Amino acid sequence: MNKTDGSRKQSGQRPAFRKVLQKSALSFLSMTPLLIGVIGLVGLFQVTVTPSMLASLFQGNPLIDTLTGTLTGAVAAGNPIVSYLIGGELLHQGISLYAVTAFILSWVTLGFVQLPAEIEVFGGRFTLYRNILSFIFTVLIAVLTTLTMQALP
Repeated sequence: MNKTDGSRKQSGQRPAFRKVLQKSALSFLSMTPLLIGVIGLVGLFQVTVTPSMLASLFQGNPLIDTLTGTLTGAVAAGNPIVSYLIGGELLHQGISLYAVTAFILSWVTLGFVQLPAEIEVFGGRFTLYRNILSFIFTVLIAVLTTLTMQALP
């Protein structure tokens, strides 16, 4: 292999890279309206729903509170840092660690508000499987985390 063969391979790869870059940019631009809508909905939720509103949803039953926390966090998807602040407020209001852990995990891993964007990018089948598995593991991890915290001295 001589020097000219190597330069041909490199020059042949550059137009392919440019083509991929252009295709990616066009794909991103076509999703921009959907992304702006999702960001707007998440922001609207964070402004209108307070921790005291969330606290009123919980009953005191560990199983029901875990499921309620999971569903509430999935609907209230947003910034992970905000979830820790809301989780702290919920704990101060006497909400169980089951519910708060499930809420924080589902806030970060699930996101019903983001489903349209996720389906658009990754496809419906992947999105369905990812969300079902995230829901199951959120409940499981919330229960195991709480049991571990109770077992520690």
